[in-house]
Amino acid sequence: MTDPVWLEPYPDRWLTGDEGPSPEASYEQRESMELAFIVALQKLPPLQRAVLLLREVVGFSAAETAAQLGASLASVNSALQRARATVRGALPDRSQQQTLRALGDQRIRAIVEKYMDAMERGDADALVGMLTEDATWCMPPIPTWFAGHDLVREFLVRYPLTERWKHLPTRANGQLAVGCYLFDTDTGSYVPAALDVLTLNEDKIRSVVGFLTEAHDESPDVTAWAAAAEVFARFGLPTELP
Repeated sequence: MTDPVWLEPYPDRWLTGDEGPSPEASYEQRESMELAFIVALQKLPPLQRAVLLLREVVGFSAAETAAQLGASLASVNSALQRARATVRGALPDRSQQQTLRALGDQRIRAIVEKYMDAMERGDADALVGMLTEDATWCMPPIPTWFAGHDLVREFLVRYPLTERWKHLPTRANGQLAVGCYLFDTDTGSYVPAALDVLTLNEDKIRSVVGFLTEAHDESPDVTAWAAAAEVFARFGLPTELP
């Protein structure tokens, strides 16, 4: 493979700025980035991907895009046309932004709180009950992933639910996210371990992508912990919890 299989999650403020645009503009920006992350970056060849990002997300003109890529104007326009055709065929019926807006802040908060509570209590039944039938769970950069209630339950019971956790809500990639802190016996505190990004289908979780921090290692060193804390700080999360 010449392209990365997984990308790191990004804080919403990187897209909207610290002060942020109007709610309408912010919604459109998150939709554009959602398209880029779930479709363009996974399903398009490099030139089409670059052209779509520069034209549809960054907002460059065709001439500016051609100059950035060292390509002809004709090739840029052709790549954009092919990319748009691929995207139209790959988009879900409802974007994640539409799903979140339909749920509303109160129901979203309830889903996140229930997820965090079930993880901290080690309640596999509650967690699986929150998932769609075809839900997936993965942990980049580890290539292993799980699909369906039975395999997800087996994974949860065997691995994460044997640990002690604390969680804080945040946002990543324009979606719901949870900062996951793992208890560290050496320091007696909870330290950054993963950032779970949740994708919803109505009020059920369709996928959990647990982006592991660099400190999630069998014998992490000080540098690894610092890197993990820096990742969490990007999302407005503290570097440890008591």
